[in-house]
Amino acid sequence: MSRRNLLELALFGIIAVFPLGASAAEAWPAKPLTFIVPSSPGGGTDIYARLVAEGVGKQIGQTVVVENKPGASGSIGAVAVARAAPDGYTFMVSATPALSVNPYLYKNLPYDAERDLAPVARGVDAPRVFIVPPDSPFKSFDELIAAGKREPGKLTFGSAGHGSPTYLAVKVLEEKTGASFTHIPYKGIAPTMQDFIGGRLDFLLSDVASVLSQIRSGKARPLVISSKSPLFPDLPVWTVDGLPDVAFSIVAPAGTPSAIVEKMSRAVIKAMADPSIKDRLIAQGYVPVSDTPARFGEQLTRERAIWKSLIERNKLAVD
Repeated sequence: MSRRNLLELALFGIIAVFPLGASAAEAWPAKPLTFIVPSSPGGGTDIYARLVAEGVGKQIGQTVVVENKPGASGSIGAVAVARAAPDGYTFMVSATPALSVNPYLYKNLPYDAERDLAPVARGVDAPRVFIVPPDSPFKSFDELIAAGKREPGKLTFGSAGHGSPTYLAVKVLEEKTGASFTHIPYKGIAPTMQDFIGGRLDFLLSDVASVLSQIRSGKARPLVISSKSPLFPDLPVWTVDGLPDVAFSIVAPAGTPSAIVEKMSRAVIKAMADPSIKDRLIAQGYVPVSDTPARFGEQLTRERAIWKSLIERNKLAVD
């Protein structure tokens, strides 16, 4: 074959790539999608994932399957998504840790959140609430803090691990107030709540959705919340300057075609604007956000700087 024919063949191959890529994006989705949740069933991330999967499925005309891959503060699920084919059929619905906390907390993280995961949509913010058992002697948040200062380390709290927003938020609380508490890590909200209800924990800090049923059933009593919620209009607000609320967001494997990312982002935004989904989100304590990929990416950059500073300031690290 002549040099000219080889050149023509190479040019034809290059040109042919673009229509195939474009047609693949245009045909998306041609089969069911998977939402990987890097936490156990029943928690706030899982509740949100299943609601948004239902709404997105209606928007795109395909089934969206939710698959839980808990462990290592979200790292196991994040690795599964980071290594998935970037074809628009695998996404991760994640809380804050896997995207903004783990990169600075874990020394040997098997994925790079910024390099390996592409922002799709910041879905909802989730106010956090401090709860105590119904028979707790603490009638106010101030009483809880006073006890933590009076007897450092005596009171216990649980979380989903050292990288969880709960754990880090309590570290901020200790830093601001001088109180000290003993942390007991668990592998998700279910075992944490089991010990809380069993009287083995003195308090919890959790997103509202994860503990709403316990509050409503009288198995937990709220003391304060991180931001105003229509579910608890009379509950005092506790805030820490610069500490973001927990967010539940959607990301894709890096390299997923931008056209597909944009389509998925629009599907999420439309799903959460649907009253049948939006009203149920709000009823669970979520605050819909629905950011575009660009705005979500900017927010991630800001939040990563906040969490990085907090982790370095408190000399926190997990091997």
